[in-house]
Amino acid sequence: MFEPVIAPSGTLLGLLQRGRGDGTLHALAAPRAEALAALNHCVLSDPRHDWQVENRSLYYARLYLDLDGGLEEIEAHLFGAEDHFDTEENRTGLALAVLGHLASYGRQDALVLLRRYAATGTNWAWALDELALRDDDAGLRSLALPVLARFPAGPEGDAELSSAVRDAFEPRPWRLWAEDRRETVGPRVRAAQERGSFDRWQRQMRPSGPRPGWSVQAVFDWAQEGLERGAVLHGPAARCLTAVAGPEDRPLIVEAARSGPDGARCAALHYLAESRDPAVLDLIEGAAGSDSRTVAEAAVAAFERMCGEAAVDRARGWVHRPDALGTAAAGVLACRGAAQDATLVLGALRETVRSAGPDATALYTLVDGAGRLGIACAAPVLRHVYRETASSQLRGRTARALAATDPTFPTGFAVECLWDCEETTREVAALHAETGDVRVAERLRRLAVDPAEEAEVQTAVRNRIGPDLQV
Repeated sequence: MFEPVIAPSGTLLGLLQRGRGDGTLHALAAPRAEALAALNHCVLSDPRHDWQVENRSLYYARLYLDLDGGLEEIEAHLFGAEDHFDTEENRTGLALAVLGHLASYGRQDALVLLRRYAATGTNWAWALDELALRDDDAGLRSLALPVLARFPAGPEGDAELSSAVRDAFEPRPWRLWAEDRRETVGPRVRAAQERGSFDRWQRQMRPSGPRPGWSVQAVFDWAQEGLERGAVLHGPAARCLTAVAGPEDRPLIVEAARSGPDGARCAALHYLAESRDPAVLDLIEGAAGSDSRTVAEAAVAAFERMCGEAAVDRARGWVHRPDALGTAAAGVLACRGAAQDATLVLGALRETVRSAGPDATALYTLVDGAGRLGIACAAPVLRHVYRETASSQLRGRTARALAATDPTFPTGFAVECLWDCEETTREVAALHAETGDVRVAERLRRLAVDPAEEAEVQTAVRNRIGPDLQV
């Protein structure tokens, strides 16, 4: 998958791609044709860097409703020739999810498109899951024959059908079809359900794959063999060591962490970090400079998982390092440091934005740390991250940090956050937005009665609504 091209944050397209509340507000004020063109671009070319964790579908669906937008562009995207060649879920997933929300708002044209795509489209399982939540029984029953026709009769087709039934995110259609009296529907679905349940039971009772022996050296050998065949077993191996290692095995484990083969060394580092061995911090520092990337990354990961004052104290000395261990040290101080570490966290936050930009992975913990420690002078850089990041997840965390550090947040970004694509960001806004703004009062009323809104957001809204903001 190609990385999405994100427009500048000051443009309508850039705002909508980011899922910012200002995107909706600007779209409603822009010429309708221009707003719909930008909206369709976002839905048909998913702008999310991580489509599995970032939300956009409800945000875009609400804007289609507000603009009274047609679905011709989505229809052409779903049923074009490309659907037969590009079968990746991320090509059509966002469009199908938007249709699902529109169907829940009563858009019959969206429901019809979902039914049609479930019957003929490549990403039919996603469409079926959307329909399982919104369609009536009659509509779902009408899809039984076209869906089952995807699985030809015979051992191979029956096995594929069993997998589809077993892995379905929403089981409602399959349960309805299992009750169907037609010979080609009900009995076949019930047989697939039984095979899927048996397969799951078989996997649970007879786990496949090699398992380590019951000794420290056997665990190390298992971890090394796994690494050689491409399986990363540092974590499982560390847990196995917890079960088999005794005090007499510590010298062997420490030596493995210092100079053992890569697989054994990584497992030993994780084990010693979890047990807070007094030697582990020195071992981590040595391993972080290893020529082996696998060992260096494992050392950093082991340190990031450590708790306790010793790890925090060592982080204060490592935070200025220009490598991954220095980045991890800044994250440890952000998550577990004290008020005395505010200057170090602020410095790391500024340096990360300057050197890696507003989408750097390290910013997640640093932004959280700025909010947790209440670093008021971090507000300017937090506002920059909020405006520029393409990640709606990071923007939401930045909004929470701004709520704790920026006195202008209730009358500033909190207002637009009420229209944000992430429900957690809308929840923060509902708790903090200044209700003296007429836009805030009206938006709170709308969110309070919107059947598609998340319960946590509506709870926050209702906690803010007083006698002057009765729904």
